[in-house]
Amino acid sequence: MTVFHYDLDTDGVATIAWDLPGRSMNVLDEAGLREFGACIDRALGDDTCRGIVITSAKADFAGGMDLNLIAQMKETAGDDPARGLFDGLMTLHGLLRKIERAGMDDRNRGGKPVAWASPGLSAGIGTEIGLACHRRFVAGQPKARIGLPEILVGIFPGAGGTTRVARMLGLMAAAPILLEGKMLSPKAAKSAGLIDEVVDPDQLLAAARAWVLGASDADIVKPWDQKGFKFPGGAPYHPAGFMAFVGANAMVHGRTQGVYPAVKAMLSAIYEGAQVPFDVALRIEARWFTSILMNPSSSAMIRSLFVNKQALEKGAVRPEAPDQKVARLGLLGAGMMGSGIAYVAAQAGIEVVLIDRDQEAADRGKAQVASILDDGLKRRKVTEDKKAETLARITATPDYGALAGCDLVIEAVFEDPGVKAEATRVAEQHLPSDAIFATNTSTLPIGDLARASRNPEQFIGIHFFSPVHKMMLVEIIRGRETGDRAVAKALDFVRQIRKTPIVVGDARFFYANRCIIPYLNEGMRMVAEGIAPPLVENAARQLGLPLGPLQLVDETSIDLGVKIARATRAALGAAYPESPSDDVLETLAGLGRLGRKAKAGFYAYDEKGKRTGLWPGLREHYPPVAEQPSLQEVQHRLALIQALEAVRALEEGVLSDIREGDVGAILGWGFMPWSGGPFAWLDLLGAARAVEISDGLARRHGERFEPPRLLRDLAERGESFYSRFRPREVTA
Repeated sequence: MTVFHYDLDTDGVATIAWDLPGRSMNVLDEAGLREFGACIDRALGDDTCRGIVITSAKADFAGGMDLNLIAQMKETAGDDPARGLFDGLMTLHGLLRKIERAGMDDRNRGGKPVAWASPGLSAGIGTEIGLACHRRFVAGQPKARIGLPEILVGIFPGAGGTTRVARMLGLMAAAPILLEGKMLSPKAAKSAGLIDEVVDPDQLLAAARAWVLGASDADIVKPWDQKGFKFPGGAPYHPAGFMAFVGANAMVHGRTQGVYPAVKAMLSAIYEGAQVPFDVALRIEARWFTSILMNPSSSAMIRSLFVNKQALEKGAVRPEAPDQKVARLGLLGAGMMGSGIAYVAAQAGIEVVLIDRDQEAADRGKAQVASILDDGLKRRKVTEDKKAETLARITATPDYGALAGCDLVIEAVFEDPGVKAEATRVAEQHLPSDAIFATNTSTLPIGDLARASRNPEQFIGIHFFSPVHKMMLVEIIRGRETGDRAVAKALDFVRQIRKTPIVVGDARFFYANRCIIPYLNEGMRMVAEGIAPPLVENAARQLGLPLGPLQLVDETSIDLGVKIARATRAALGAAYPESPSDDVLETLAGLGRLGRKAKAGFYAYDEKGKRTGLWPGLREHYPPVAEQPSLQEVQHRLALIQALEAVRALEEGVLSDIREGDVGAILGWGFMPWSGGPFAWLDLLGAARAVEISDGLARRHGERFEPPRLLRDLAERGESFYSRFRPREVTA
C-alpha cells in the first residue's frame, strides 16, 4: 500500500503527495509515518534533488493523527507505556526536525528548501508538518481551514506544534491557535502568521515549486536556529514576557477553572520550553504530551469527543437499511425551531418546504433563516452567493399540498399533543406512502403522538436543541412501533446536516432533558435550603460545567420550568416527586422574574439584557443559612444527580449504548467535558467510590441519590462501565 507518492521532476523538485488509500481524509498512521520518513530521506539523500514540495493528492491535506498510532506506541513498550509514547513522539519530532533542517550544516548552509502546499483543510499533525517546512502555501478556497484543534479533545499539539507556534508568534498571538484550537480560514491564518501565502487553487503547486527553485540558504533557516533568537513578546525571564505568561495563566485558569489537564500541560511546555534551546524544548513538549496521553481525564475526553463522536456520526448504531438520504424535507411550523432546522437543511443542499398557518408566518420563518445567514455574512463565513443559494432552496407557504414529494417531514409546532396530532393528520394526506414522519418534541412520548399517524412504523422523534444552527446534538427517539427504516432515515438526515446523533428510547423527557432537569432542580432546591446562590453557581463552574443551574434556568426561562413541572405533576399524579424547587420556580414566576428574556430571574440584568450578578432579592425570599456546606458537598450533589440519572436511563433501556450517553451529555448540556461524560466520569471516580458518595448523599438529602442497582453491581464486581459495556469499535 502506497500512502505517500514521490515524484522528482526534471527541475529537481521532489513532490511528496499524501494519499491514504480508502479514506476521504488523510490521517497519519504507522505505515504512513514510515513511508513519509522514507520519502524525506530519499529526497535529502539525492544530489539531483534541489528541494521538496509536500502536498496532498486529496481535496484536503490532513485531518490529524490516527489514534491507533498512539496505542501502538504504548504497546511497543509493554509494561512501560509512557516510555513507548515518549520514544514514539521523539521519533516523530526527529522526522519533522529533519525536514526543518533539510540537510543544513552547522553554519546553516547547504539545506534543501521545503515548501508545504495544502489544497484545503489541515488539522493537527497535518498543520504540524506544515510548520516544520520553510514556506507554507494554502489554496484560497472557501472550505479551507488551517489549525491545531487538539485542545478541544483533551490533548494539545504534541508533534512540535506547541513549541513552533509559540516561538513563531509569541504567547499572546499564539493563544487563539493553541489554547482555543481555532481553525482559521487561509486569509486569517496568513494574517495570524501561521502560513505564508494564499494562492489560487490551480496555482498551488506551481507557486510552491517556484519558491523552492528560487529559495536561498537564508530563506530556509528558522528564527530559532539563528544566533541571537529572542522569544517574541519576551521569554518568561524578560519583564514583558513575565507579564504575558502571568496574564495567560490567569486568563486560562479563569476560563477552565483548572479542570482541563491538557491546557495546564501545554502552558507548562511553552513556559519551560521558552527558556531553553529549541531541541531541548521539543523534548520538554514530548514529556508533557506523554503525561497528558497517560492522564485518565484526557483519555476519556479523546474517547468521547473524538473516537465515540466520530463513530456515532459514521453510523455506529444505524440499523441495516438502504441509503435513506433526504432529498426533499417538509417542515411544519416556521417558528425558531422550524426555521433553525430549515437553515441547517438548506445549508446542506436539501430542498425545504417550510409551512405555517398563513403566508405571513411562513415568511417570518424564512426571514429568520435570512437573519442567520446575514450573521454569517458579517463574520465572513457566508458569501452573498451562498446566502442566495440557501434561501432559494426554501419554499415558505401555508399550503400543505406543497409537501407532495417530501421523503421526510419534521413537525415542529407547539408542544401540545392536540396541535401536533392535527398537524400530523393533515400533513400525511399529502405525503407519499413511504415518507417518514418525525416530530420535534423534548418531552411528549413518541408512542402517544404516533397514534395520530397512519403508519406508526414510519413515525419517529427527532429532538433538536436550540439554537439549532449552533447545537451539535440531535436526539432520535424510537417509539414502540418505530421501524428500522425510520431510524436509518433520521440518522442519515442528521449526518447530512453534519450533526451528531444519539438514538434513545421513548420515555418521559427522553435522555438529555431527563438528566438536565434534575440538575436544574438540585440547584434550585439548594437555594430553597438556604445554600448561598454564589456557592451553587461557582461550584458548578468549577466542575467545568458551562453554566450554573440558576443561570441555565434563566436562559431556558422560568415560566417554561413552571409549565414542565405542572405538566409532569399532572401526568404522574401521586407518583410525582414533590420538590422545593417547584416552590422556587413558582415564587419567581409570580414576581414576574421569568429569566433572561424578561431581564429578570435568578440574575439581575441591565437594559441591554446583560447579566449584572445574582438578584439580591433571592436573599430575602431564601435567606442563606449560617453554616454553609463544603464546596465538595455541593459539587457532589450537582454532578451525581446527573450521572445517576444517566445510569438509570441505561438500566431502563432509554440508552442502549454508553457512547451515546457520554457524547450526548457533553454535546447536549455540557456535562463536564474534561470527564468524558457521565459514564466516563463514574469510571474515573470508580464505581465503589461513586456508590460510597451516593449513599452518603442519600442519607443526608434523600432517596434521589440512591445508587442504581447497576452501579452497585459494578462496584461489587470491581468493574467499570467501559469494561462491561465497551463496544468493539472504541479504540482509545
